[in-house]
Amino acid sequence: MTTDSDTPWLTDQEQRAWRTHLDVSRLLMHQLERDLQPFGLTNNDYEILVNLSEAEDRRLRMSDLATSTLQSKSRLSHQITRMENAGLVRRESCESDRRGLYAVLTEEGWDTMRRVAPHHVESVRKHFIDLFATEDLEALRSALTPVAEHLRETRGSL
Repeated sequence: MTTDSDTPWLTDQEQRAWRTHLDVSRLLMHQLERDLQPFGLTNNDYEILVNLSEAEDRRLRMSDLATSTLQSKSRLSHQITRMENAGLVRRESCESDRRGLYAVLTEEGWDTMRRVAPHHVESVRKHFIDLFATEDLEALRSALTPVAEHLRETRGSL
C-alpha cells in the first residue's frame, strides 16, 4: 500500500476501535439472525414486522417502509412478496394516491410478532445488553448518538 502523507490514517487506537466495531456489528447481526431462524424469519423480516407493528393501523406506505429499513424500493418489494407468501403481510392500495401501496401486517403477522418478540429480546439481552454495566450502556448510547445523527443527516442529503 502506498501512503499519502495528506491522508489522516487511523492511529492504532482508532484502528482497534473501528475493527472492534466492525466485528461486533457483524457477529451480533449474524447471531441475531441465527436466533430468528427457528421461526423462519430473517433480520429483515423481523425489522419489517417491528416497523409495521408499531405503525398506526399496523400499516405503512411502501416508500416509508423502504426508508425506515434502509432498503431500496425494489428490494423491499421482493421482501414483501416473500412475506406475503408466508401470510405475514399484505399489500393494500393507497386511496389518496393510486400509485402508492401500503404494506399491512396481517393477523398472522401480528401473532408471529407477539410469539417471536420475547425470544428476540432474550437474544438481544444475552448477546448485547446484559454484557454491559448500566453506566456503560449509557456511555455507549451517548457515544453512538452523534454517529447515528450524522449518518441520518448524510442519508437525508443524498
